[in-house]
Amino acid sequence: MPAIATMSTNKLMAILTGSEGVPAAVTAISQAGDVSLAAVSTEQIIAQNVASDLAERSTISNYPLVYVYCGKVVNQLREKFRTFSGEAEMVIEFRISQDQLDGMQPNLQAYVDAVTEVLDDNRGDWGDGVFYAGGYELTFGGIKHGGRNFLQVGKISLVVQVSTN
Repeated sequence: MPAIATMSTNKLMAILTGSEGVPAAVTAISQAGDVSLAAVSTEQIIAQNVASDLAERSTISNYPLVYVYCGKVVNQLREKFRTFSGEAEMVIEFRISQDQLDGMQPNLQAYVDAVTEVLDDNRGDWGDGVFYAGGYELTFGGIKHGGRNFLQVGKISLVVQVSTN
């Protein structure tokens, strides 16, 4: 079972950090709209499930940050002769921080839009038995103290189908 979570996370990381991934999408949104977004590099996209306060204490955080992880794996045994045929619930957390409250919510929404554009463009077969049919759920957390003074998190949850031996 852990191999399913790792494989699914690696597939999603490859899509998010690829040439048409989040960094390119953020640049395109920033150039097309009236919102000024800080660039996102592939080093700011991390495959890890860690609380924001713990991450700040243990590493030097260069916001915005994107955390990618598998939150749940369910083996539904839909295919009779497969060892695993089920779902992996993936989570992408986009964390932004700034020293003023002004513009935080619109900026976070623009960053999340960039991620959802990348997901929309990558529906279908991700290889090695991982398939993304589309669909996701967005959750926006409240602004709290942290980071450069204020911190806000946007969470994108999606389900990928996995079928492997």
